Amino acid sequence: MNTSFERAPKYYMRLAGLFYLAIILLGLYGEMFVRAKLVVPGNPAATAEAILGSPLLWRSGIVGDLLMQVFDIPVIVVLYLLLRPLNKSLALTATFINLIQTAVLVANKLTLLMPLFLLGGARYLTVFSAEQLHSLSYFAIKIHSYGFAVGLIFFGVACLLRGYLLFKSGYVPKVFGVLMLVAGLSYLINSFALLLAPTFATILFPGILLPAFVGEFSFCLWMIVKGVNLAPWQRRVETTPSL
Repeated sequence: MNTSFERAPKYYMRLAGLFYLAIILLGLYGEMFVRAKLVVPGNPAATAEAILGSPLLWRSGIVGDLLMQVFDIPVIVVLYLLLRPLNKSLALTATFINLIQTAVLVANKLTLLMPLFLLGGARYLTVFSAEQLHSLSYFAIKIHSYGFAVGLIFFGVACLLRGYLLFKSGYVPKVFGVLMLVAGLSYLINSFALLLAPTFATILFPGILLPAFVGEFSFCLWMIVKGVNLAPWQRRVETTPSL
């Protein structure tokens, strides 16, 4: 079946690359320019004061994170269409696993809304002391970091599957397959370390995620600039009995 993606793979790959770049930039914004600025490690009171002092900044981080998950969908679809001619089952598996990650991360954003409610001064919260509300808010933020790690387990597996398929494709440079494999391992090591050995995870972080950033950012730029090596792609599609 001759789909629109098969007729113009470069266009869809470049479009997905732009979405991918937006995901990366929004992720950096939420982590480095919002939470890193407002969350004071080990200090619930100072964190609460910072959030109350910049509620719009905190909310913008949540909105940016949710936009990341919206942009995830077209990227997931395009990567499935890109890799489907190689192995439909593996490409579909990576797609479903990636969608689980997206769902987990969307649900996880609720934990970042909790500080806004807890610190909002509602009358029904007067039964709690200020210290208790600060601690509960900080607890919700800590839960978010663990929920994020859980979501990245699924993304790590999706990266491994896609890395393998990219390496075998012939229409994407093998280096990106290797980089995505390394990215997947980085995500898995980081997440399981946080869940199994939190103290050790603090030693690994953030260095353990640097290979993931390099791999994803490099592949994203290649998608935008090159899209796909058209001739090998067309040969693969022509020799695929049914998609």
